[in-house]
Amino acid sequence: MLIALFNIADLLLRVLGWIIIVQVILSWLIAFNVLNTSSQGLRAFVGALERITDPLYRPIRKVMPDFGGIDFSPLVLLLVIQILRMLLSGLAVDLAYTAA
Repeated sequence: MLIALFNIADLLLRVLGWIIIVQVILSWLIAFNVLNTSSQGLRAFVGALERITDPLYRPIRKVMPDFGGIDFSPLVLLLVIQILRMLLSGLAVDLAYTAA
């Protein structure tokens, strides 16, 4: 049962990582005028992604220095997610060995 909870947490962290990657790529495409921002569907999708990711970026942006228009907070957040996934998998393996 506990392993299933670790698997669910890992899945949620993976999905969050993909959401961050999609949001970053879309922001680049919009910044370079590859995507048309007059599309209502695209604006709604990008707005939803920003509502998901901005609360996660905000504490990182407060700590990180200004790099002249380059935002490294998604990269830092992806690294934190990977570290959390490694810690969760290590903890799940430890619990599996102690339960056996």
